[in-house]
Amino acid sequence: MKSQGKVFVGISGGVDSSVSAALLQKAGYDVTGVFIKVWQPDWLECTWKEERRDAMRVAAHLDIPFVTLDLENEYKKEVVDYMIAEYKAGRTPNPDVMCNKSVKFGAFYDWAMKNGADYVATGHYAQINKNNSQTKLLMGADQNKDQTYFLWTLKKEQLLHTLFPIGHLNKPEVRKLAKKFKLPTAEKKDSQGICFIGMVDMKTFLSHYIESKKGVVLDTYGKIIGEHDGAFLYTIGERHGFTITKKSPNDEPLYVISKDIKANTITVSNKTAEGSLPNSRAEVKLKDVNWNQGSAPIGKKLQARSRYREE
Repeated sequence: MKSQGKVFVGISGGVDSSVSAALLQKAGYDVTGVFIKVWQPDWLECTWKEERRDAMRVAAHLDIPFVTLDLENEYKKEVVDYMIAEYKAGRTPNPDVMCNKSVKFGAFYDWAMKNGADYVATGHYAQINKNNSQTKLLMGADQNKDQTYFLWTLKKEQLLHTLFPIGHLNKPEVRKLAKKFKLPTAEKKDSQGICFIGMVDMKTFLSHYIESKKGVVLDTYGKIIGEHDGAFLYTIGERHGFTITKKSPNDEPLYVISKDIKANTITVSNKTAEGSLPNSRAEVKLKDVNWNQGSAPIGKKLQARSRYREE
């Protein structure tokens, strides 16, 4: 069979990337599996060796070359340090976005192109529509797993050299294919938590790098109604993690609508952030926008998603 091109697949040790590698091999690509080794905190139980072992098993099962790419420094600087700095400043970062930008489609992508790859591939639930005039990043077929929210930083030229082999499938179909290919990761559970680091609560993670102090919870009139563990730990729209001391049986759920890092206070309301504060405006300012679908659509109405899986 004539090769469709050389592709380096990021194999994480999970089922999605494993099936991606198998599908590319079946389609006639010259496939190399690449495990990306990243930084992990010394206080957390080491998991990367287990994940690498699973990735190696997949590569051995498919009889494809396997490479371990050490991107520990890049991950620590571009993802972890960035994340901690943003929380300190009172903003809520998205480490998965930065992981894709700086690690998977940053250092890994650049390394792959320098080493003769025609494409890089990952197990993301996303699709790329390529035609003569334009290349578009499209949502994954599985609306519950769609990951384009985390891939908005990809440039047009990167999309031309990127493959998402499972983007047209839903999760149950991926599981079935894993069993069909007899992959050693077929029954493995999905990973959760921070990109690569895994199952660790964000507040627990941050507590090792930022000193937190208890503060008060305010209602929209400035009245103290509870306490929290540290204003920087909370995200606008969050409804968990703080304690309300003055409440009644008929109270509605309360959401964080604003926070004051200097005063170490958070303000909550039973409404969303939009329109819940006096004289507030439903206005958001965007920066660092990446128009990877063509030219900027100035003057047109657009749809936006501010949180993963949101409408």
